Amino acid sequence: MACFLVPMAQAIATTIYRRHNSASIGSEGAGALKREVPALEKMLWGGTVMLIVDHIINGEIIFSFPFFSAFTVEGGTQIFLREMLTVGLPMSLTITVVWALWAVLRRRPAKA
Repeated sequence: MACFLVPMAQAIATTIYRRHNSASIGSEGAGALKREVPALEKMLWGGTVMLIVDHIINGEIIFSFPFFSAFTVEGGTQIFLREMLTVGLPMSLTITVVWALWAVLRRRPAKA
């Protein structure tokens, strides 16, 4: 129910980074990872939006306070935090590792 908060936080940080360093990101002297920051940003925001829609459909996000169904039950805070650590964090790390591999492989020169 809260797993999307971790990639959302990373997406916000990536967006801030890209906006403050936009001149150096697109330059030819930038490293393979730095040039592909916009792709990471799109992957994170796209995944976050898909997870939010999924959680709304499954009733885990509700449109009245406290907004997360976990907070309506006893011990919901622990459930909420556990999901962020056991689902959200690995998901965010996986996205970042896949993006990094893609960015490095994409910039490798083609062998003849």
